[in-house]
Amino acid sequence: MICSGLIMFMGKSEGHGEKWHGHVTALTVAPEYRRLGLAATFMSALEEISEKKRAYFVDLFVRVSNKVAVDMYKQLGYSVYRRVLEYYSGDPDEDAFDMRKALSMDTEGKSVIALQHPVRPEDVE
Repeated sequence: MICSGLIMFMGKSEGHGEKWHGHVTALTVAPEYRRLGLAATFMSALEEISEKKRAYFVDLFVRVSNKVAVDMYKQLGYSVYRRVLEYYSGDPDEDAFDMRKALSMDTEGKSVIALQHPVRPEDVE
């Protein structure tokens, strides 16, 4: 975990077999430090570490309403794998996109083939 007054980043490796992957637990950049490439730098670092650990993909969850973040992740090569209904609790609850980027272990790109139907949080592995 990296946490300072301008950025907070947490990532980990998890899963088994072809579901072994890098996961972004949290990524937050203070408003005055956005659009400087900091998030992209940390994402790249997690991708490199995940490659070294022979992970198949990197994934993250992002609020569907966070268009700026969704667009940034798409620019970094991530795609929407699935929609998770009511993933974020609040008033009202909000859906999340599970976004993924395949790594070199996933030679056929199976990990990023989008699911056609949304899932519930209890169905997320």
